[in-house]
Amino acid sequence: MSHTTPQRLYLMQVGDMPEYQIPIVCYLVQTGDGRNILIDTGLPEIIPEDSSEFQNGQDVIQQLASIGLKPDDIDTVISTHYDGDHAGRHAAFTKAQYIVQRVHHLDAPTNPRYASILPQWDQPMERIRLVDGDTELLPGLELIETSGHVLGHQSVLVRLPKTGTILLTIDAVPFGAGFTRDEPDDWSNPNGEAGRASTIKLLDLVEREHIGLVIFGHDNEQWETLKRVPEFYE
Repeated sequence: MSHTTPQRLYLMQVGDMPEYQIPIVCYLVQTGDGRNILIDTGLPEIIPEDSSEFQNGQDVIQQLASIGLKPDDIDTVISTHYDGDHAGRHAAFTKAQYIVQRVHHLDAPTNPRYASILPQWDQPMERIRLVDGDTELLPGLELIETSGHVLGHQSVLVRLPKTGTILLTIDAVPFGAGFTRDEPDDWSNPNGEAGRASTIKLLDLVEREHIGLVIFGHDNEQWETLKRVPEFYE
């Protein structure tokens, strides 16, 4: 097996939405050749007034420090989308290349949804890699385009040597109850027609690839059962 492939996946809870007991999370992939690939960066240091439902916990920088990493050790940030609970610390990773779907990045400057954390995601273009649709980032690490929650949202597939393949749905499927071919009759996947199409796309992927572990973006019940930093999946 190539040493460039993912060897470890760390899960980090960096905050929550107390009213709904919803975890705010980030992920770290480490490859055999020493690359550190961060997936999302969590909440901003100071929560904007328009996001008062969120609450910071132990932030991504502290959690990385607990496993011996500094922000400059992160060479890639996979940005699933620019919502404030996913891109709030992007600017801290000054040595990293950011990877984002082109349609998402092009929509962001004129979309008021992302305005409150613009200084985080509005990075110099030479440090941003725009991708179009499903993309193999490196062997064993794939980006899956899953618009719906927002235009150009992306989920992430990680293939590990022992655990096998893990799908990180992010906000394409925030809660396990919404991961169904039936139309959910509650708020478990409130993403409309495009979101339903992305859910079906991910369900098809899980069946085709026989994926054993699907980690949903904000599912507290599932989150309580998962390994979290300093533990990891390998």
